[in-house]
Amino acid sequence: MADLLFSDSYLAAVYDLWHPRAVRDDFDFYLPRIMQADAVLDVGCGTGMMLAEARDAGHEGRLCGLDPGAGMIALARRRADVEWIESDLPGAGFDREFELAVMTGHAFQTLVSDEGIDETLASLHRALVPGGCFAFETRNPAVRAWENWHPRNATEIAGPNGGAVRIETRITVPFDGNTLGFVHDFTGEDDALPLASESRLRFLDMEALAARLFRAGFSADEVYGDWDGSKLLPTSPEIIVIAVAS
Repeated sequence: MADLLFSDSYLAAVYDLWHPRAVRDDFDFYLPRIMQADAVLDVGCGTGMMLAEARDAGHEGRLCGLDPGAGMIALARRRADVEWIESDLPGAGFDREFELAVMTGHAFQTLVSDEGIDETLASLHRALVPGGCFAFETRNPAVRAWENWHPRNATEIAGPNGGAVRIETRITVPFDGNTLGFVHDFTGEDDALPLASESRLRFLDMEALAARLFRAGFSADEVYGDWDGSKLLPTSPEIIVIAVAS
């Protein structure tokens, strides 16, 4: 079940305003790789901004966006020149169809169970041609980014209808060494508000990631700690992996 942030059409529109292209350093990292691959799968594609940008930049091959969030996919489908599928990855049934799969926006962390991670990695391996790449990121748990997820760090944006939207994040289930739970509270001037979206995320370190990738038939060929391509350090905010399918 997708979080309300992704399934609700109003909150899906808020998402892109909250995370505009100008601050998406992950796009700058992934797009050159997308442009070099003939067939690309974006798992957890959201409103489709990244694949739309790739098409606008001249990508002429297959671009497929996959997301279980109805609100997100509805917005993505405004672009008819990209293939959009409302589904989770195991349900899509891809078979050796893509040279590259990407999973951005920390979507990998929504796989909270061991079984969910392993099933998704197995489905990714089936979706890729031999030698294909899976590129994704997860927050480095050593940095404990969630300690800043507090209402005092709320942000305010102009919403889809022009009115102010205030977004507060609060932890509801403390980190237990694997996962934590939190809520985004959306308040403001729009008639659709207030709304609250509950979520849960998984945090894995590089050692655990590498082990699960290996069992699924991947090798972690490239690992970075930030979007500038710097190496992974204990203080790096991200764990960015380019994994190759055997």
